[in-house]
Amino acid sequence: MNVVRAEEIAFSQNMVNVTYNGEKLYIEHVDKQKGLATIHSLDEPNNKQSVSVTSLSEQ
Repeated sequence: MNVVRAEEIAFSQNMVNVTYNGEKLYIEHVDKQKGLATIHSLDEPNNKQSVSVTSLSEQ
């Protein structure tokens, strides 16, 4: 995924299926300059992590 699409998903009011390492997740924030997304799994909203947007997949 690219940074622009990740940001579109983060701001979208609709739920978009995104995965990281095969796990469905929610994108909270995108840092365009660093190319990172703050994410959390749908099952563990308090377990946040920052990952490269290129490691995210839209389903």
